Amino acid sequence: MDQHLAVFMKVVEKENFSKAAEELHMTQPAVSQYIRTLEESIGTRLLERSNKYVRLNQAGEIVYHHAKEILALYTKMQSLVDDLTNKASGPIAIGASYTFGEYILPHIIAKMQEEYPLINPSIRIQNTKEIIELVKTHQLDIGIIEGFYKRDVLNSEVVSKDRMVIVASPRHPLLRKKGEMTIADLEEETWILREEGSGTREAAENLFRMFDFTPKKMMEFGSTQLIKESVEAGLGISLLSSWAIKKERNNGYIGIINMKGLPFKRNFSILTHATYQTKALKIFIETLREYLADPKMHTL
Repeated sequence: MDQHLAVFMKVVEKENFSKAAEELHMTQPAVSQYIRTLEESIGTRLLERSNKYVRLNQAGEIVYHHAKEILALYTKMQSLVDDLTNKASGPIAIGASYTFGEYILPHIIAKMQEEYPLINPSIRIQNTKEIIELVKTHQLDIGIIEGFYKRDVLNSEVVSKDRMVIVASPRHPLLRKKGEMTIADLEEETWILREEGSGTREAAENLFRMFDFTPKKMMEFGSTQLIKESVEAGLGISLLSSWAIKKERNNGYIGIINMKGLPFKRNFSILTHATYQTKALKIFIETLREYLADPKMHTL
């Protein structure tokens, strides 16, 4: 039945029987037969068909949602069985929030691939809230998030501390001011922040609560890279991870405002399920811990 679910998911994603058949290297009648057999086993129609489109109905929505989870579990089961006799190999579905995924994860993957080329990682970069949901529904083997996951549905482990600093254009007047700033010195500044659900946004809100401070003017951008470019251009200031600004800091594109009480620290945490872990996943976690434990990686 897993093949029937895989065909069903491909039809849904392509919204077309012919396109799904082409990608699956099957004939269109064969794809149609798989869908009919699945609908008969479920006991109801799952797709609304016309000459112009193929769409999920309400029952189809339910099946599609659970099919993703079922197929992910099937892949994990096969990997665990393969691990009994083989070297570390096979797929790992890794998810990470933006800061970790864009600025740290590529170096960890490169390190792992040097020693374990048969491991095949796939990566999803989403905000923290979305990564948690994807791990919970077995669409990811592991998630790396900013902050800490407080519920007991998943295994959660803090693997590193992240130094958050207030950044500004190198031409900003506050960078020429001697001594430490206080939050009151930043009262009139425009703060450029990430969207709700982002770990970086959560860190900024925690900072504001800590100092009992509310920015008078705030802009919300959905990308750390866009925030860095905007800060460099003098549009405003922001709170960003020291990992995310290494290149800009070294090249003099961004400056750090020296404020009393900073750097503000937050956690990087990994999320996994309590069930058995594949060899490949264990290798990835070991590599991640080794990389983050290296003191050279934490210099700004």
